[in-house]
Parts: sequence; C-alpha cells; structure tokens
Amino acid sequence: MTMTYATVQKSTRPTFIEGVSNADLAATILRASMGVLFLAHVWLKLVIFTPGGTVGFFESLGFPGFLAYIVIAAELAGGIALIVGVATRWVSLALVPVLLGSIYAPHGAAGFFFSNEGGGWEFPAFWTVGLIVQALLGDGAFSLNRAKA
Repeated sequence: MTMTYATVQKSTRPTFIEGVSNADLAATILRASMGVLFLAHVWLKLVIFTPGGTVGFFESLGFPGFLAYIVIAAELAGGIALIVGVATRWVSLALVPVLLGSIYAPHGAAGFFFSNEGGGWEFPAFWTVGLIVQALLGDGAFSLNRAKA
C-alpha cells in the first residue's frame, strides 16, 4: 500500500495570501498559536510558580518531582519547534502525553468545565485534539521544514 498526498491544483477559491492555500495558512496559525501557548505555560512554571514550586506541585499530585523538569523542557522545546515549524507532526504527537497527564491530574478531578474550581479538563482535552489535528495537517506554510517548490 502506498500513501499519496493531495496535490495543489488551480482553484477558483480565493486565498488570503497569494500562493498559500487556506489549509496551509490554517495549519500555520494553529501551529504557531499552540507553540505560543506552550511557551506561556513554560513562563508560568518558571516565573510565577518557579521551578521549585512546580516540582512541589507535581509531587503533591503524586508524580515524581523530576517529571516537572521533563514537562518544562518538553513544553519549551515543543513550543519553539511548533512556532518555527520543525518536525511538526512528531512534536505535536510527542506533546499529547503532556496534555493527557494534565487531564489525569490535576484537571480530571475538577470536572469537565475549565471554569470549575481547579480548572476542569475541558481546555486540556481541546488542546489535545488540536495537537492531533496539527499532526494530521503537518507544517503548513512558513515553516523551516517546508519543502520549497
């Protein structure tokens, strides 16, 4: 079985940017926005909670403390990779366990809605779906990995 990829064909559909399909532009916007969100979460863990506080929080949830540093590193490297468009499919899939872990603890116990006390699992679940969609879409436009025609 061989895998085929869709090819770009002349279309009468308007595009926002000449020469860039709306699907590629959408993949780029999704990729960059998720990357920025991951970097925001790294900033939160480093500046607001501090690394020591983040370790303590992970331990209070029953996770080993060193896992906090792995999550911080994954969010930092993954966020940067998503923003610039490097290994987008693999990075997106590699970040799914981070979000699933946040659903398991602490957000799962808070119920579904993120507005619940402690923040429910609604947002991490949606973010997980976004990562899976990004893995299916690929790099999109304006990425370092983008093949030049």
